Amino acid sequence: MDVGAIISGILLGIGALLLVIGGVGINRFPHFYTRLHAAGVIDTLAAALVLAGLAPVFGLTLGTFKLALVFIFLLFTSPTACHALARAAHLSGLREPPGPGEKPSSPS
Repeated sequence: MDVGAIISGILLGIGALLLVIGGVGINRFPHFYTRLHAAGVIDTLAAALVLAGLAPVFGLTLGTFKLALVFIFLLFTSPTACHALARAAHLSGLREPPGPGEKPSSPS
C-alpha cells in the first residue's frame, strides 16, 4: 500500500465517522434548533474530509480540481441552507421550550 491510499483511507474513515455522529445527533437531540445545529456543523467538516480523502485517489488530475469545486460549493451552500432553515423556523414562530420538563417542539 502506498502512502496516498493510507491517507485517503484515514480521511474517508474520519469523514464517515463524523457523518454517523451527526446522524446520531439528529436523532438524539430533542428540539429542532439543536438538531439543526448537529446537522449543520458536522455536514461541512465531514464533506470536506470525504472530499479530501478522495483527492489522493485521483492524484493531480481534472478529478481533483472538480472535487475542489464541489468542496467550495458545499462550503458556501451548506451553512447558508442551515441558516435559511433556522431563520424560516424562527419567523414562522417555532420556539423551543424553556425548561427540561416541557415537551419537544417536534415528535421524536
